[in-house]
Amino acid sequence: MRNRVVIENVRPEVNGGAFFIKRIPGETVAVSADIFGDGHDHIRASLLFRHESQKRWTEVFMQEAVNDEWTARFRVTEKGMYHYKFVGWVDHLLHWYDGFLKKQEAGQDMSVELQIGAQLLQQTAENYPKAKAEDLKALAATLADASKAEEAVQQVLSPGFKQVVESTPMKQFETVYDQSLRVRVGWEKELFSTWYEVFPRSTSQQPGKHGTFKDVEALLPRVEEMGFDVLYLPPIHPIGKVNRKGKNNSTNAQEGEPGSPWAIGSDEGGHKAIHPKLGTLEDYKQLIEKANERGIDIAFDLAFQCAPDHPYIKEHPEWFLWRPDGTIAYAENPPKKYQDIVPINFETEDWKNLWDELKSVILYWCEQGVRIFRVDNPHTKPFRFWEWAIAEVQKDYPDTIFLSEAFTRPKVMAALAKVGFNQSYTYFTWRNTRRELEEYLTELTQTELRDYFRPNFWPNTPDILAYELMNAGPNAFAKRYLLAATLSSNYGMYGPAFEFMENTPNTNGKEEYFNSEKYETRHYDWEHRNRLTELITKVNHIRKAHPALQSTWNIHFTRTDNEQLMSYIKLTEDKKDVIWCVVNFDVHHRQSGFVEVPKALLGIEGNVHLKVTDLLTDDTYHWFNEWNYVEINPAIFPGHVFRVEYS
Repeated sequence: MRNRVVIENVRPEVNGGAFFIKRIPGETVAVSADIFGDGHDHIRASLLFRHESQKRWTEVFMQEAVNDEWTARFRVTEKGMYHYKFVGWVDHLLHWYDGFLKKQEAGQDMSVELQIGAQLLQQTAENYPKAKAEDLKALAATLADASKAEEAVQQVLSPGFKQVVESTPMKQFETVYDQSLRVRVGWEKELFSTWYEVFPRSTSQQPGKHGTFKDVEALLPRVEEMGFDVLYLPPIHPIGKVNRKGKNNSTNAQEGEPGSPWAIGSDEGGHKAIHPKLGTLEDYKQLIEKANERGIDIAFDLAFQCAPDHPYIKEHPEWFLWRPDGTIAYAENPPKKYQDIVPINFETEDWKNLWDELKSVILYWCEQGVRIFRVDNPHTKPFRFWEWAIAEVQKDYPDTIFLSEAFTRPKVMAALAKVGFNQSYTYFTWRNTRRELEEYLTELTQTELRDYFRPNFWPNTPDILAYELMNAGPNAFAKRYLLAATLSSNYGMYGPAFEFMENTPNTNGKEEYFNSEKYETRHYDWEHRNRLTELITKVNHIRKAHPALQSTWNIHFTRTDNEQLMSYIKLTEDKKDVIWCVVNFDVHHRQSGFVEVPKALLGIEGNVHLKVTDLLTDDTYHWFNEWNYVEINPAIFPGHVFRVEYS
């Protein structure tokens, strides 16, 4: 009851330590807390951290900022779980030392002060190992020797004595803040990845023929050339035959229509089966292997829902809801019904067996070589299930990534990230203006979201043709692409539809594609290249070459004198790699203006001299002013991506 220090308002801390924060190897964890005590005694505070494999804690003394806020930081170097906590105490040795300096400067007699200091050093020595304790006791003896008072005063005034007080604090009656604070350090791809989505059934080189895994394999050189490192395939399972949807979401499929891949399961199998027209399990495993050889991961679509003829419905009817008339309850968004989809009832009395079965599905595909799961509609399943399932899978496969496909309310999206999803879809698709994007990126990177919510920016999906892209020309597609790829270190696209700039909306007025590939097999000319293909390829290779673009957290918006121009800088912690992007939001007209050099951010004192090279054009400019001229023609490139060099 004698501890006098209070520790509160700890950051980062997610829900009182209920959830961990996220980092990758090499990232730092900046921490802070409000730490204070009663009276005027000097206090000290430490941050303690350790990797789960270590027993001993590493101590970092915290620094006092303003208004009783204390800060520190530590770097995580290994994958796995780190633990951290805070300790605060009244440091009587430091309090005495500070008072000694002031009294001595005022010309007071220091004999008694030396005796007090000797006693405090003796007490401090009791808490340290033998070698340090002996040094402290020797200092105490010097201070206690009245015959050497003048020598003792000079000893206390020396830089060495100050170092002793700072490095060997007197710790008594410590307040410990230990709320199971944790940092999960994961695979580097959790922070930096580049996704391309393709329907495998649409990959055949021959029109009218159903694509296979072999056809997808033939596309790997193209995907690699364009610079993508994740190839995401929608569900690869058998598609339900009962209530199958037809073209443009028609409720009645015509003969030969393939149905939606998200209507999973038929007499051909369920969530552990492969659609027979795609190939065999061995074909799929070979695709994964061949992709990995090129540095590409095959992302698996995990959709926990069933078609009406899924084997689960016969084998486990208790896992589903049944209506009073004996029919199964289909998915609904009243007044609409989705008769080709049957949701799983997570409130079933048999929930333990259900959970175990669904976990076994994930583990089954991990055993086949899958390491990335794009999870469909996770917000329609319990948070507790995901927290349990993700943790269970990552015990055996720690490098597994789960991307949350949840376009829903902000707090629900945040909750999914807290329980363990490594990446998350975002509102980028609907943030269109410069101010909207600046505010959104600030929210993602400067609030507590930064510690657990990793954004993945997608300009389109098979479900979403954004209004901005409807009937739009190449300039609009180029702008949205450049923003996604440079604002966020994780980004993806529904590939061929975006790359080939499909822009025809459905006639229902919603953000949907006309002749959606969700309900039909398409044919693409995979040899075709266009202006957007070249931009994508160029930017992806720039991203791989520049560490500054491999993080989302290092973005800094800078000032311009033209609202149509958005300017932002990304830089590494050591400032050895600095990328400055300027994007034109007017897709129809050339825009020009001046951008301000953020001297404080770049550490520039005095005159400005920057060498900036546009990595899109290889043009180099020298900037000598605090405000410098830029001009962007959207018909050529949507913006500048400058590499900044300065001394």
